[in-house]
Parts: sequence; C-alpha cells; structure tokens
Amino acid sequence: MCANRPIRHIRRTACLLTLAPRQGFSVRAMTTVNRGVGVLLLTSLTAMIAGAAVAVPSGLTLNPSDLGATLGAVHDRVALHLVELALDVLGWLALTAAGLLVTGRPAGGLLAAAGLAGLLHDAGNLAVTQLTGEPAAALAVLLLAKWTVNLAGLLWVAATAFARPGWGGLAACVSGAAAVVLPWTSGLAGPGPAVEQLGYALHLPIMIWWGGYGVKALAGRSDVGDGGRHDVLTGPLG
Repeated sequence: MCANRPIRHIRRTACLLTLAPRQGFSVRAMTTVNRGVGVLLLTSLTAMIAGAAVAVPSGLTLNPSDLGATLGAVHDRVALHLVELALDVLGWLALTAAGLLVTGRPAGGLLAAAGLAGLLHDAGNLAVTQLTGEPAAALAVLLLAKWTVNLAGLLWVAATAFARPGWGGLAACVSGAAAVVLPWTSGLAGPGPAVEQLGYALHLPIMIWWGGYGVKALAGRSDVGDGGRHDVLTGPLG
C-alpha cells in the first residue's frame, strides 16, 4: 500500500502538468475572441453613427413617403450617398462578424442575422442609385429596404434580450422594440421622415448598450450577464 503512494503522486502531478497549459490556452483563446468581438462592436457603432451623420443633414435617409425628394437627393448628392452607404455597410459587416465569432450562443447568432439583414437593406439602397429615373422601381426597392432594416432592428433587440443584459439593457430592449413597432402604426401612408427619425432615436439605446459591451469586451472582461463571472457571448473569462 505504501509503495503505491509515490506512483499515485507522480500520476496526479503529471495530470496537473498536462491540464494546466490546456486550461491556460482556453482562457487566452476566449479572451482573444472576446477582444475581437469588442473591436468589431465598436467599429460597427462608430461606422453607423458616422453614416447617420452624413445621411441626416444631407437629406439622404431615403424615405419612400417623399419619393421625389428622395430620388432628387440621391441624384444630386450621389457621392455623399455612396460614402454613407460605405460607412453603413462597414457597420453591418462588423456586426455580422461579431455575431459569427460566437454563433454557438443565441445572442451571437441573432446578432449575425441582424447584420445580414442590415446588409440586405444597404443592397437595396445601393440599387436606388441606378433607379433615380425609374420612380416605380425605386419605390418598390426602397420599401423592401425599409422593411428589411426593420427586421434587422427586431433581430438586434432579440440578440440584446438573449444576452441577459440587466436593467439598463432591458430598458434598451423596450426602446428598440418601440422603434420596430413604430412603422406599423403609420397605416397605408407609411412612416414619414419625422417618424423615421424618431425610430432611429428609439433604437439608439440598443446600439449604445452593445457599444458599452464592446468596451468591456475589449478590456478582456464583461460586467453583463452573471455579475461579470460569465461572459454572455463567449463563456467564462477566466
């Protein structure tokens, strides 16, 4: 019996020496993914806000309720329109990539789906560039683009809800859900520019919440979810 004790000690020590590097690698890998998600989320937020800063003052929000003014703005300011689209595409691409990094989690999958819906919305807006002389076709494309970005907003709200966001995040979800519902209240005429701007403002808390998450993730930690002990997207932070 005594002779077996050194052998057991050697086996236990060997086991610890084998597991420790793997566990360290796992923690480092998750921290790296977490920081990557943080960079992508902050890139998405920055690009989308920059795009809105170009579109809103230039009359390039592309509201279909005033088709003549919308097509005139695209025709007269096509360079600005393309710059705004490039920024918006970058924002949705970064959001998609952030979700794809963590598709094993419901929040990550929904985030990626929101990004893809946003890219489809931008594809429609890009097509309008070549439809300024064809109002009927442009109207159909614009309507599809507007409802696609509405779907993107819904998926983004769902991703936030699945991220177990705490009271601040829940308030953002309520605001984002109101933004999604708002176009449905406008009846046959569709939402005008003022209603559309209100919808963007209501969705802003969702963007800010994910921006805050991105800052924490970039620092290699997260205070959301289980009191900071467990990252809602990538798992334990170690």
